[in-house]
Amino acid sequence: MTSIIIWTIQLALVPALSPLFVGVIRKIKARFQNRVGASIFQPYNDLWKLLHKDEVISEDASWVFRFAPYIIFAVTVIVGASIPLFATVFANNSLSDLLVIVYLLALSTFFLALAGMDTGSAFGGFGSSREMTVASLTEGGLIFSMLALVFAVDSANLFKISEAVSAFPLVAMMPIMLAFAGFLIAMLAETARFPFDNPATHLELTMIHEAMILEYSGKRLALVEWAAANKLLIFLALGANLFFPWGIATTVGLMPILAALGWFVIKVLLLSLLIAVLESSIAKFRFFRLPDLLFTSFILSVIAISLIIFI
Repeated sequence: MTSIIIWTIQLALVPALSPLFVGVIRKIKARFQNRVGASIFQPYNDLWKLLHKDEVISEDASWVFRFAPYIIFAVTVIVGASIPLFATVFANNSLSDLLVIVYLLALSTFFLALAGMDTGSAFGGFGSSREMTVASLTEGGLIFSMLALVFAVDSANLFKISEAVSAFPLVAMMPIMLAFAGFLIAMLAETARFPFDNPATHLELTMIHEAMILEYSGKRLALVEWAAANKLLIFLALGANLFFPWGIATTVGLMPILAALGWFVIKVLLLSLLIAVLESSIAKFRFFRLPDLLFTSFILSVIAISLIIFI
């Protein structure tokens, strides 16, 4: 019974909290710009409004355009339930393998890019082209950053990685920090944040994610935006609980679970603050400069793997 309750919390936690952390990042950025900013709960209001609006669908759209939002949202919910959020009790979950998680996220990116091209829109086409270019260059750094953890603990299961890294001494954390630096760069690319994309822009020459979803409206747009928020929280959770897993519950009990939930929120808030500071401190890069930054992510991850294997 306890495992069922924990699994239910896992299933609901990401979609329930993801809009909140989007609002937190927007609020912090507004403060850096000397603005009051909208409430941190504004993303919930936006989703509620979109869910109650009518839709306009192009007559040229195929089933891909119509079903992609449901697939993308479902994938993010499944991934959110398959990663360590506050406990390590699901170590036997077959969906929690490193490569399974990475390729499920890649599947959602694939359908989003297909949906962007499906209606024949020029904006959707170049947005999808840019998205797949960035995604193809990001996968190496993303996989290798977490592969460093696989070599460190001799397991590809994310729950086992989290439990093992939480017991590491501080002196063993240097290669883990290098791997986290590579993961952070890949996370910014995967979640369409600065310096790769501007999540608040509608400027045709710079947008990537927004270009792919310009044709969506109403409920389907709400699902796509909600899925994007879910993906952001998934990466924040992976960064918090794979590289800094202190505070995660390793036993089943009310007090350990409540304490772990508190630590989870604190760590994700700190990473949200880091993202907000980065986005307030740097400008968006030109598109042809992005491969250099993504290559840096890959190199940092390779160095971390080398340190773990040979030292």
